[in-house]
Amino acid sequence: MSELERPGAACHEGSTGGIDVLTEVMSEAVGALEKNAIDYVLIGGQASALLGRPRCSSDVDLLVTPEDAPPALEALAHAGFRTERINPHWLFKAFRRDVLIDLLFKVRGEIYLDDEMLRRSTIRRFRGTHVRVVPPEDLIVMKAIVHDEETPRHWGDALSILPVTDLDWEYLLLRAQRAPRRMLSFLCYATSVDLAVPRDVMRRLGRAVFDG
Repeated sequence: MSELERPGAACHEGSTGGIDVLTEVMSEAVGALEKNAIDYVLIGGQASALLGRPRCSSDVDLLVTPEDAPPALEALAHAGFRTERINPHWLFKAFRRDVLIDLLFKVRGEIYLDDEMLRRSTIRRFRGTHVRVVPPEDLIVMKAIVHDEETPRHWGDALSILPVTDLDWEYLLLRAQRAPRRMLSFLCYATSVDLAVPRDVMRRLGRAVFDG
């Protein structure tokens, strides 16, 4: 099975570079941010591939703080990327060798990179490149919130993390307060496909939804 035939594969029109080119460009982007001491975490499809199921995506999603977004974009420009300020409230873009870097500084659900997310992040290897990856609990919440009819793969990504990760359920409950109804729906669905979710987590989230 090729990379683009994997379940949940996502391609962006106009992106023709293969996984090797994507990895090289990711390394260049991450290197530019680290050289300038800019904090970030990898989110999106590449993070899903590292934390859950095999996953192909033809872009790279990096989350930075709103304060760091302008200097991060400048760092990428100095590293040779073509840059665009797409939306001043949540998204810049950078391009190199036909690979797109989404530089996000807010995720749906009013989610921002904060100190706790950064503290819990881990350094992982993506095809030989060391990259800082979002905590699995935060990625689950992001994926559960962003899921819609056009992108059902997001719940698939989040579900794939549950059986392979030793989750901090207290932390997940804390982050779930950004969208408790959506998270309760997601976790109920997870139990319906025989994935283990602690009963106390379901009860507490249910109380937050129905009694809060």
